[in-house]
Formats: sequence, structure tokens, C-alpha cells
Amino acid sequence: MNQAHWHLVLNHLPILGTLFGILVLLAGFLFKQGSVRQTGLGLFVFSALVAIPAFLTGEGAEDAVEGLPGVGENLIERHEDLANFFLWTVIGLGVLALASLLASLNGWKAASLLSLITLVVALGTMVLAQQVGTSGGEIRHTEIRGNATGQGALPDQGGEDDDD
Repeated sequence: MNQAHWHLVLNHLPILGTLFGILVLLAGFLFKQGSVRQTGLGLFVFSALVAIPAFLTGEGAEDAVEGLPGVGENLIERHEDLANFFLWTVIGLGVLALASLLASLNGWKAASLLSLITLVVALGTMVLAQQVGTSGGEIRHTEIRGNATGQGALPDQGGEDDDD
């Protein structure tokens, strides 16, 4: 497998890990289960760790697609800029989650507050994760580009009228 393959395999994990971490951490708060909260925090640490190889394989993925038809340098650059910002954001989330996890495991009074702060940071990180994922998908999937009118848009299939 080359770096483009690895990038495609790895790039979903920090995004989904952050999403699942948010859901699990929320469930831990909702059901007042410390072990569930700890699992959510662990998912953020996992997301931070796997974001590193996902980012590092991006250059190889760029090399594989930059000469292909419909792949614009501006799309790659936008994705790369967002990915760089996401990398540092998710690493920060991972460090905060690790601190929250250690506080929880050691029974510190501030553990719940740290976990709540981690949840808020994770929500912001998830917004950025969505933007990174979308910008990466737009590189090769013209059908999801925001300006998918005319060139690169899917033709009207002339199916049933949706206005019923």
C-alpha cells in the first residue's frame, strides 16, 4: 500500500473518533457513569494519535492525485490548510482529554469540570473535523462540491417530480 492508500484508510479515524468520543462522553454525563466518560476521553486520545499518521500520509496522497483531471491545486491547498489546523486542534483535544482521564482515574475533584471543558473543546474540534473531511472529499468527489453547478455537477436524471 502506498501513502495515498494509507491516507484514505486513516483519515476517517480522527473524525469518527472525535464524533464517537463526543457521543460516549455525553452518555457518560447523562447516565452519570464515570467509566463511560473515561471511554469517551480515551476516544479523544485515540483520535489525536491517529491524526498524526493521517496527516503525514497526506503529502503522498497529494502526489497521487494532483495531476488527475478535475483535481485543482486550490482544493488540495484548502484541505491541507484545514488539515494542519485540525491536526493541532485534535492533538490539543487529546492532551486535554488525557489530563481529564488522569484526573478522573486519580479521583481528583476537578475531574468532572475538566471532562466538561474537554466536551466543549471536542464540539469545536468536531466542527473543524467536518470541514476537513468535506474539503478532502471535494478533491475527488465533484458531486459534493459546494459549487456543483455546471462543470462537475451531476446531470438531471429526469426522474419523478419531488414536489408532490
